[in-house]
Amino acid sequence: MLEKSSDDHSDVGAPTKASKEVILSAQSDYTAKHITVLEGLEPVRKRPAMYIGGTGLEGLHHLIWEVVDNAIDEAMAGFCKKIVVELLEQNRVKVKDDGRGIPVDIHKQTKKSALETVMTTLHAGAKFGGGPTYKVSGGLHGVGVSVVNALSGWMKVEVFRDDKIYAQEYSRGKPKSSVKVIGQTKEKGTQITFEPDEEIFENRHFSLAQILDHLRQQAYLTKGVTITVCDLRQEEKNTEKGKCYTFYFEGGISSYVRHLNKNRTSLHETIYFSKQVDSLILEVALAYTDDYNEHVFTFANNIHTVEGGSHLTGFRTALTRVLNDYAKKSELLKGIEEVLSGDDTREGLTAVISVKLPEPQFEGQTKARLGNPEVKNMVEQAVLEGLGFWLEEHPSDARRIIEKCSLSLRARLAAKAARETVIRKGALEGMTLPGKLADCSSKDAKNSELYIVEGDSAGGSAKQGRDRQFQAILPLRGKILNVERARLDKMLSSEEIKALIVALGIGIGDILNMSKLRYGRVIIMTDADVDGSHIRTLLLTLFYRHFPEMIKNGNLFIAQPPLYSLSRGKIKQYAYNDEQKDKFIKKVGEGVAVQRYKGLGEMTPIQLWETTMNPQNRVLLKVSVEDAEKADEIFSMLMGNEVGPRKRFIQTHAKYVKNLDI
Repeated sequence: MLEKSSDDHSDVGAPTKASKEVILSAQSDYTAKHITVLEGLEPVRKRPAMYIGGTGLEGLHHLIWEVVDNAIDEAMAGFCKKIVVELLEQNRVKVKDDGRGIPVDIHKQTKKSALETVMTTLHAGAKFGGGPTYKVSGGLHGVGVSVVNALSGWMKVEVFRDDKIYAQEYSRGKPKSSVKVIGQTKEKGTQITFEPDEEIFENRHFSLAQILDHLRQQAYLTKGVTITVCDLRQEEKNTEKGKCYTFYFEGGISSYVRHLNKNRTSLHETIYFSKQVDSLILEVALAYTDDYNEHVFTFANNIHTVEGGSHLTGFRTALTRVLNDYAKKSELLKGIEEVLSGDDTREGLTAVISVKLPEPQFEGQTKARLGNPEVKNMVEQAVLEGLGFWLEEHPSDARRIIEKCSLSLRARLAAKAARETVIRKGALEGMTLPGKLADCSSKDAKNSELYIVEGDSAGGSAKQGRDRQFQAILPLRGKILNVERARLDKMLSSEEIKALIVALGIGIGDILNMSKLRYGRVIIMTDADVDGSHIRTLLLTLFYRHFPEMIKNGNLFIAQPPLYSLSRGKIKQYAYNDEQKDKFIKKVGEGVAVQRYKGLGEMTPIQLWETTMNPQNRVLLKVSVEDAEKADEIFSMLMGNEVGPRKRFIQTHAKYVKNLDI
């Protein structure tokens, strides 16, 4: 908020004589001595987020990805078959490959060992020279392993080549000694052991699950390479010390598509085709399932381009064209005037698109989007040829795919009519919006909140207890439709979902407009029991599948109502979990009156305000998705049609559930 001073500033824009003198003085004092030049790896330590995205857990794990990327580059160049990653004590990680080994001879430009040059200099490596060493590479930004060195409190590199073992140690990016020969060997390759710097990373604990997920993906993308991960940390209670996991996929990205569809029913065998034009290599694997959502993953030189780019654009354009051409030629869309849209052709599609090219143009340091324009045309032509040929060779499977797409087309037309009814209804009702919505008086979306509340009873308490200025209440009756198993037309026939869409104000589907969101915070508030958890999961599925931008932008939250009201005499406290309850009882002694809240409706409006809605006291959990692929897999498994995977998940995790109310 801007504060207005009581002084008169009518001429605030005009500098006085005194201020002009100060400006001239400052200009004359601004000389070369004020320019700071950061040498070596100092820029990395000064601004680590510029190089690894941040110093949280994502940035911490990015250190491993950078080291492994070097080994993957060796594998893509045809020189590496095995990569081993070991998690050690003291937060250390060891990565070993059987590639050629980093060169150790003297570099003519730096007059130092090539190994030291690579490890201590930004933008130094064999990927910049344009020669035959690396035809394709993921690390073309050139910051890779030297950045890991800069952000490590300690690092040791061992190189196995020329029948010798060469080694050098570093501390925060600086060599502790020169490169030395420490032994003899017949092996080839590079071994890097590092310990993230405690001055940079507050949390230095590596997640085995996150590492396994990432390296499994790399093994799918690099056909023929074996990647082994071993957790050798003694403090890991949930893993056996020394337990190793090995990934090897002869089928490459075809195996990847089958893995992604393990909780869905495929309509046909996985389609695979590849093409090479000069030094640009493309691989595509895809399969249609009985699902209603699209699951497409794109990669450039094994880097997951989460925002797509030219390769995704080329794929989508060709997919829509080739399916429309086949449907028209085969007369499979008789009686339908409209052609298949891009959304129609991607419903239920799982695909992996992988391109490898010498000079990728990534947009942004995080390499989230591929920008090479020549890739679009190449991918488009390859998909037209490869998929077109497959459809001709597999007419029965092709018919199933077109039938799937045509069902989507019919549902889209029905949904369009239903959606227009929803939007028209919202516009006609004007300020009243859905009848059950108790709106707030503020029109400032940024500072307004919408509570989605389970049931009329809790809704009544919330309406009475809220701050009407900025808090709106939308009670839902019962469990909403599971949108994981429903198309948009069926969704919009649900009165509860329809009311929510109108209340949000942003539309849905192809008319979604986030700028019209009426509330900066949308808060799911359900009972702390099994039914409440189920309703919360159904709502999360709705937002994840149809309003993912709200999650990405940080608009979605989950309220945390207390489980207990505790009192002894005049001492009163709320507990949000059993640990807080036990701590209170231990602190004040026995004789504590414990009230267990089974639902929000049991609370008075004052209690609900004090514990769950008052911004000064409440606890809100912000909903975020760190790993979209993993989240997608879990939603498909828990909310989809396949019973087997869901049953196995429940059996595996049931023992960890506490305080289950049945």
